[in-house]
Amino acid sequence: MFIPKLFVTLKERNTQQLGQDIISGILVGIVALPLAIAFAIASGVSPEKGLITAVVGGFLVSLLGGSRVQIGGPTGAFIVIVFGIVQQYGVNGLMLATLMAGVILVIMGFAQFGSLIKFIPYPVIVGFTSGIAVIIFSTQINDFFGLGITDLPADFLEKWTSYAGHIHSIHLPTLLTGLLALFIIMFWPAVSRKIPGSVVAIILTTVMVQTLHLDVATIESRFGDIPSQLPAPSLPAFDLATIQQLIIPATTIAILAAIEALLSAVVSDGMIGGRHKSNMELVAQGVANIASPLFGGIPVTGAIARTATNVKNGGRTPVAGIVHALTLLGIMLLFGSWAKLIPMATLAAILMVVAWNMSEYKVFLRLLKSPRSDLIVLLTTFGLTVIFDLTIAIEVGMLLAVVLFMRHMAGITNVDIITRELKDREEETDDPLSIISRTVPPGVEVYEINGPFFFGAASKFKESMRIIEQPPDVRILRMRNVPVIDATGLNLLRELLADSRKHGTQLVLSGVHPGPMKALDDYGLLQEIGTENVFDNIDDALERARRLQSR
Repeated sequence: MFIPKLFVTLKERNTQQLGQDIISGILVGIVALPLAIAFAIASGVSPEKGLITAVVGGFLVSLLGGSRVQIGGPTGAFIVIVFGIVQQYGVNGLMLATLMAGVILVIMGFAQFGSLIKFIPYPVIVGFTSGIAVIIFSTQINDFFGLGITDLPADFLEKWTSYAGHIHSIHLPTLLTGLLALFIIMFWPAVSRKIPGSVVAIILTTVMVQTLHLDVATIESRFGDIPSQLPAPSLPAFDLATIQQLIIPATTIAILAAIEALLSAVVSDGMIGGRHKSNMELVAQGVANIASPLFGGIPVTGAIARTATNVKNGGRTPVAGIVHALTLLGIMLLFGSWAKLIPMATLAAILMVVAWNMSEYKVFLRLLKSPRSDLIVLLTTFGLTVIFDLTIAIEVGMLLAVVLFMRHMAGITNVDIITRELKDREEETDDPLSIISRTVPPGVEVYEINGPFFFGAASKFKESMRIIEQPPDVRILRMRNVPVIDATGLNLLRELLADSRKHGTQLVLSGVHPGPMKALDDYGLLQEIGTENVFDNIDDALERARRLQSR
């Protein structure tokens, strides 16, 4: 379970595949260059931190990960949460939160939480992903149009109010640079899919701005030089009070990293027909997030777009991901000083395209036609992500999904009362175990529970128990359609048993499945009811009722 995929694939030893992995890794490294810089800047940190993250994090994710083709690095999903942490706690707080998130991820991996991530409802994932896309897009308006807003509000509504107030300040050279970059990125795939449009856009717009001496903001004018080497590792400053304050942000980073990494791994599995190790992947993501901030990097996770690029270019083993990281390191060491000339409008255009692709608008529109409960979860998560906070959005979205699911399960759980005088429903006549083909003695009442017997169905059960005014001699409770029972259901059975004894009624159970049977035994109810009053089928239960009446 905890053997990295790299060591598994080393046994395959395929020279041809090794060549394809190296080529794919180089291409993905080139694709990752502008994204790493853009994600860092959009997150409120200096551009080299994105490169460091892609180099250190990308290397460790591929070295230790549970996926053959996963590419690790900074992603757009983290922009919102990282920006918020930097604004509130500073860069040192971000480094510490990322390190803490790495520890949480490692614990999640070794605790085998990988499979649990799959239970996060799809509307929650689409809701916060689309919300993040909207926020990323909105943060790029200032640089794309050259509005010159130096103190841009963090709040979404205030940000757009500020844009509206500065609409007259559009800088034409900046806007034309951004539009050119956007045009190249959108239409370059028609020319070549081997060389990414974002790289072409960066080269052409940078050359244009420098050759024509256009007054357009660049990385250098905003942030200064980009270091051409990795810094020495160091621990961020911390104390107990700061750690306590950063627990929630760190947990958010960990959960988001786990979700995106495992989603990326699942998507890539479908593309190559493989199968990733989810728990090993979480451990690798954790180690990467511990190491990244030590070198000054930001949070790391699996990057779906870069992973897909790796697959499309022939990458099939973690060697491609390692080469991708080494390629970025080489670019950083040899050409890092040139990166400072990239126009900010070009990076804004790149992030706008990223936001558009990230939005999954087709999926979002399709989910608008889904059941009402899913629609509520989708729109609530989306709205909270955009207007308030990603952490709140995930928490409320998950809680709302759980509540609505329980409400739905309670709705499908029912308790039928079947007596000798009551006819079965017509659709039950084809059931060989239906009560219609059996004789229910006078004084015996048969109840059938259909669905999970949990706290959500408690009120229905209590109502059904009160319908019959005259207590019967024997009350048979059919549980053949009860897959699970929780503590509330067990307590209701205990109350029913006590009430039955009070009125001289004998309680008999029929068709109890192994799961509920174990729960009855562990709760002590099996002994209280008596094993002689618990049967596998209705025939034995009715026979027991006759014997009890004949006493």
